[in-house]
Amino acid sequence: MSDKGAPEVGTLTLDVKSGRVGRVMDHLGSRVQLRPPSGGIEWDARPEDLRPIDTSGLLAARVAERNANSGGRL
Repeated sequence: MSDKGAPEVGTLTLDVKSGRVGRVMDHLGSRVQLRPPSGGIEWDARPEDLRPIDTSGLLAARVAERNANSGGRL
């Protein structure tokens, strides 16, 4: 955690407000910029909405993301 209570750049975290997992890319003022682990468009979150994520949580997030992107195809 940084001195402002936000996770360090490069840390994977859960944005509890959006339910999305993201990698911390930067801190801008009172906001934290996150990007999905597999890449994509960044979004802003408040540090108080972020929670640490463990390996099993990351795996679950990646499976859910793949399932959402599969469009029902196997």
